[in-house]
Amino acid sequence: MARVPKRSTLSPAPASSAERRQLTVMFCDLVGSTALATMLDPEDLREIIAEYRDSVAAIVRKYGGAVSRYIGDGMLILFGHPSAHEDDAESAVRAALEIAATNHAPGAPRKVEQRVRLGLATGLVVVGDLIGSEAAEPLAVLGETPNLAARLQALAEPDGVVIAEDTRRLIGGLFDYEDLGAVTLKGFAAPVRAWRVLCEGTAASRFEALHPAVLTPLVGREEELARLERGWRRARTGAGQVVLLGGEAGIGKSRLVAALQECIEGEPHTCLRYFCSPHHQESALYPFTAQLQRAAGFERDDTPRAKLDKLRALLSPASPSDEDVAILAEFLSIPTDDHCPPITLSPQQKKERSFDTLVRQLEGLARRHPIIVIFEDVQWIDPSSRELLDRTVDRVESLPVLVLVTYRPEFQSVWTGKTHVTFMMLNRLDQSAGAALIRSVAGARMLSTEIVDEIVERTDGVPLFVEELTKAVLEASPEGIAQAVSAAPLPDLQCRPHCTLH
Repeated sequence: MARVPKRSTLSPAPASSAERRQLTVMFCDLVGSTALATMLDPEDLREIIAEYRDSVAAIVRKYGGAVSRYIGDGMLILFGHPSAHEDDAESAVRAALEIAATNHAPGAPRKVEQRVRLGLATGLVVVGDLIGSEAAEPLAVLGETPNLAARLQALAEPDGVVIAEDTRRLIGGLFDYEDLGAVTLKGFAAPVRAWRVLCEGTAASRFEALHPAVLTPLVGREEELARLERGWRRARTGAGQVVLLGGEAGIGKSRLVAALQECIEGEPHTCLRYFCSPHHQESALYPFTAQLQRAAGFERDDTPRAKLDKLRALLSPASPSDEDVAILAEFLSIPTDDHCPPITLSPQQKKERSFDTLVRQLEGLARRHPIIVIFEDVQWIDPSSRELLDRTVDRVESLPVLVLVTYRPEFQSVWTGKTHVTFMMLNRLDQSAGAALIRSVAGARMLSTEIVDEIVERTDGVPLFVEELTKAVLEASPEGIAQAVSAAPLPDLQCRPHCTLH
């Protein structure tokens, strides 16, 4: 029999504001702090630790995180609170890599080497005012996840980043990793798989990096796909087309673009792909420089001369001048030394020449084959890229080019009224299409009609939500039989990180 607690005569504690949240937690620890303490005067050590903390906190804020606690020379950091974003895990890893690469005490004596170790994990925690008293910590966090992050930190090399499997699954191919295998950690009953993050990955697009090689079949978008195919057929004749494909996050814009690529893969054509990033909105011409680097085949260990030769080869169809090559090399941060003439143009003139060179490159490619240009996530486009995209939209009207631009509703287009520009807004899936997508994701496994209906209702027709919640239901019932699945309660949608889209 359960014991009945005695009635307390104390005043009731204030109500707690703690909540259950899916967070990515980072633990950052200073390497060799004990040795530092023996080398330095306590006042000097205090200044160095303060400078290190301020430096790390500034990077954390830059990527949308928040410091939860300072634990000696360690820092417990949260991503996903108070506001959750679809890329919290990615932001946390980017912050960790920047923290690892930063000198956090530039004014310290040369003999003082400040290096850090970082561990990251993603999972369900309780965060907020956990005590409800004067000792409350507004960003206190409890659960297995912060403990896992701290243990993984201990596995990292100096200036290294180690992450848990759940975090790696969320960030997919956005980064390059070293698999550390299943590691035994103090306090954890079973081995935990861990990964060392090496650097940013080379995936061509966020969609490819975050999705499996085999995509879920396209469901409920037959009419929209047919419209894109008609636009492509018209563009091939030389009447260039621009289709603006809009919709909220997770609605399936990139999946629809991928479906069109599947439809025309047997036809002669050139595909140019540009991707905007929430982390590069202040980087001038980022989508274009990234595309040039991919198209030229730059490798991380290429010498400046090798990169310059690859750039010349890429641009050769447009017969650029040496000055044009030098200007684009400067945008790509390639030292030219004596291999190109010095540039004597003003910054504005350089920009104009680079724009002209890139447009001529497009024209040269269009003379060979029809082109499909994919420009993704323009709600994150930087101002210079927006200006060049404007010029491209105008120029393709008389070229065999189809430009597909994906965007979220907050993007404001200036191309309204142009005869070769079409707007297409993706709506949420209806009941029938949602159910078809669920059964497609489930494959050979059975889900009861009641569970299918509830998934459709709770996901409100957003395809990404449908896929994620369906996978969560299947994971919760590994046996895969209808009775087991239908009897299990549906997982909390907010506990699926990919579903916390804003």
